[in-house]
Amino acid sequence: MYVLCCYVCSHGMSYPISGLVKSYHAEDYDPAKPLVPHGLSVVITAPAVFQFTAACCPDRHIEAAELLGADVTNVKREDAGRALADTLRVYMADLMIPDGIKALGYQQDDIPALVEGTLPQQRVLKISPLPPAAEDIHKLLENSLTVY
Repeated sequence: MYVLCCYVCSHGMSYPISGLVKSYHAEDYDPAKPLVPHGLSVVITAPAVFQFTAACCPDRHIEAAELLGADVTNVKREDAGRALADTLRVYMADLMIPDGIKALGYQQDDIPALVEGTLPQQRVLKISPLPPAAEDIHKLLENSLTVY
């Protein structure tokens, strides 16, 4: 459950990722209008978020990676975030999740607007074990431009 609390940062960033969409057309949705489905807008930043939150609870991140099938025998606590993020990337690739927010039509110069759209989402951001500041959100989005 604790690692799920770490995931709330992704949830907070999902609102502007979906809401500010310009041109992305999700498969199996109405092609007449751009749309980033909620689940996609959440998972697309998850690898960066887990690398960010691992510092506050590395053992839980290692446990989550293991529960998802990773061999964590030699994973050090300081590598917990990368272990979980890499494990998640395998699932994302298998599910053909687009390669980051860049694949959804966002560029580096869109990040300030995405940060501004994330900051009001305090109901989810404040329950993160490591609540992100604006600079953290900017870095998380930067690290989510590409995922693979």
